[in-house]
Amino acid sequence: MTQAARPSKPAALFEMPSPFETESGKVLLHEPAWVREGELRAQLLDESYPKPFVVDDGERRYLYFNTRLMQSAMRLKAPNDLDLRYTQKMMSFLLFNPHPKRIVLIGLGGGSLVKFCYTRMPSVQFTAVDIDPDVIAFREVFMLPPDGPRLAVIEGDGAEYIAGADKGIDVVMVDAFDETGFAPALANREFLESIYGKLSGNGVLVINLAGEKESYVGLIGDAMQVFDEQVIVFGVPEDGNHVLLAFKIRYFEPRWRWLHNHAKELRAKFGLDFPTFAQKIERAAKLGLARREAVRGLR
Repeated sequence: MTQAARPSKPAALFEMPSPFETESGKVLLHEPAWVREGELRAQLLDESYPKPFVVDDGERRYLYFNTRLMQSAMRLKAPNDLDLRYTQKMMSFLLFNPHPKRIVLIGLGGGSLVKFCYTRMPSVQFTAVDIDPDVIAFREVFMLPPDGPRLAVIEGDGAEYIAGADKGIDVVMVDAFDETGFAPALANREFLESIYGKLSGNGVLVINLAGEKESYVGLIGDAMQVFDEQVIVFGVPEDGNHVLLAFKIRYFEPRWRWLHNHAKELRAKFGLDFPTFAQKIERAAKLGLARREAVRGLR
């Protein structure tokens, strides 16, 4: 299931020793060979460097906009695995829609979700959309498969893509951030309404909520309204994130006992801790955490 590979550095990358005390190894940047390393070092340290960059410590590769907000992580010996806990929990949509045909990801990052779905779900048609060409330019560094019949990586605005997409998307995953947190252009009701209109009858929206809570807390309330309160928010304490699940199916009433059994089957198939995910999701649903967070956002 896991593809082991010895990565090679694309010739177009500029490589330099990491200037950070807490991130050892080397830094990979999309810069010409003649650039002054000292200037890059200063920009990285004072957070004025305007592009995403990669830190490679020999075991993992990390994508950063700045060192306060890591975007992605990839283990070099298992590049198709999900290394960060929040990405694993975003796959919890499989508890509710186990056989999706079309998945759209808004926000490519290092492509962990793309690779996991591409290698383990051969019947899925996957589209990833990212507005930042400098993020997409790192796809070889993170060993993404090439575009083909089952995969398309598109440079563009996620909201515009959804607005123009055909209906019948089974899963929309939103993992879109800039250097400050959740992408502000997507933190609005209009975007959620557009997604709702394009989802299939049993479609699921999955959003990674991270960064400053002020950047996304209003989004939870909007999702509650657009999806008729069929929303569950549960925590990812390991990463400091929350995951939001919103369901288009009408009169959404999970069969929790069946879901816990189904979670064991998913664990055997995908190697992720679905039984724990199901427990956390059930607890969050019964405690009404989504409603609590939505109320906080109105204060």
